[in-house]
Amino acid sequence: MPNGNTDPVFSLVNSLTRSEKRHFRLFCNRQGSTEGLKFLQLFDALDNLEQYDEERILAQVPSIKKIQLANLKANLYRQLLSSLRVYQAHQNPDIQLHEQLDYARVLYNKGFYQQSLKMLEKVKAAAQQAEMPHVALIAIDFEKMIESQYITRSLQGHAEVLAAEAQDTVKHLGQLHELSNLSLRMYGLYLKVGHARNQEDNEEVTSFFRSNLVSLDLPEAGFFEKLYYYQAHVWYYTIVQDFKACYRYAQKWVDLFEETPAMKDAQTMLYIKGLHNLLAVLYNLLYYSKFMEVLKTLEEFAADQDRRTTPNTEILLFLHIYQHRINAYFMEGRFTDGLAIVPELLEDMHEYQRQLDPHRVLVLYYKIASLYFGSGDNRRAIEYLDKVIHHREGSLREDLQCFARILRLIAYYEAGEDDGLEYQIRSVYHFLGKMNNQQQMQVEIFRFLRNLGNVEPTRVKEAFINLKEKLISIADNPFERRPFLYLDIISWLESKIEGVSVQDIMKRKVLQMK
Repeated sequence: MPNGNTDPVFSLVNSLTRSEKRHFRLFCNRQGSTEGLKFLQLFDALDNLEQYDEERILAQVPSIKKIQLANLKANLYRQLLSSLRVYQAHQNPDIQLHEQLDYARVLYNKGFYQQSLKMLEKVKAAAQQAEMPHVALIAIDFEKMIESQYITRSLQGHAEVLAAEAQDTVKHLGQLHELSNLSLRMYGLYLKVGHARNQEDNEEVTSFFRSNLVSLDLPEAGFFEKLYYYQAHVWYYTIVQDFKACYRYAQKWVDLFEETPAMKDAQTMLYIKGLHNLLAVLYNLLYYSKFMEVLKTLEEFAADQDRRTTPNTEILLFLHIYQHRINAYFMEGRFTDGLAIVPELLEDMHEYQRQLDPHRVLVLYYKIASLYFGSGDNRRAIEYLDKVIHHREGSLREDLQCFARILRLIAYYEAGEDDGLEYQIRSVYHFLGKMNNQQQMQVEIFRFLRNLGNVEPTRVKEAFINLKEKLISIADNPFERRPFLYLDIISWLESKIEGVSVQDIMKRKVLQMK
């Protein structure tokens, strides 16, 4: 029986482009005839499969015995990676630099010390220019070893220079690692808990951030030191919901690439993520005109096919362009128009399913559900909210899980599903009870929907008005604003009070945005 598509060798073969497959065959042929190479026969067999199936492989290639398959797959995997390393070298300066380090080692082993030192000097200069201090440090350490062990006649007057270079590189590398560690940990914290829920959360996050933040001399800092410094601030201000400060640092992140255009090609992923985070904070600030300007920048960048050189780039552009196009529909109140992109979004999600992380999947499902809810299709909204709620990685984004349940509760009410509503009320009550920290907005909406069935029909509108006033009062507390980032409950209440659609309310609000 087929074993699915989880086999790593099959997955790698299946991911190759036509050009990469052609290169692999040429790579295998570099030493002459490929006739009789069983790993190449295995490659052809895997390339013809839609699903990994060992029995079919053995039937297609009788010369391969079952006992040989594991070793052949391991050999094929190594050959594929070697071929891809050569194929991708021109796109990755670090691959080229490491190759030159290998050449320097070969020259050293042959006793050609001066030639090795010249090679290392080139590597060091190129690494510093490419903002890769870790590679430069390897070259410096190798250079010091050669100079200290052999009489190369180049050490005179050079020892102090080498020592100073090493010291300066270590200093920058240390700062870079501390800042990248802080940025990563802040991002991990955001993925786990989302935004700060109360003053205690705020103080804990602030204390952690400040105690781990390196004092950085920005004018003297390298590209990556500045980048991780800005990144760490973006995540910190996102968690504590200081979106104006977050906007400043997200803009600095993008400006850093605008000031160093070559890095847009060398570090494409980080540039795209910078634009994404800038768009995210502009959406939270409802800064519509700037949001549309930055979205245009992202789309124009994506339109340049020369920059879509790797699957990583393709996946990141797919994720962020769809996410922010949907956000644009939200801001404009064009929910029904936004549904037009859902089929192609789902098709691309299926294509990239192996590479998508659970967090991104949850966000996309929630946004699709919100489009359906805003357009009035509550049953389809419930369908996609269920995908968020029942996702197997339940530990991710507890806040998103919570608001998905509340939105589903509202969708059941709107759909007139009275029987389902009673079950959903019990389900949300159980979930809220397990949460470490319930927020007032969640509690008030839950209480309102639970008691709505007991309100006289003539007083329903009054009940909606009272809830709106309570929620507006709650939103005055900065730590209670977090729910409104996930669920525009105020616009929904206004639609119920005025007897118009949520779309009409949002279209009216966009006229008031910057």
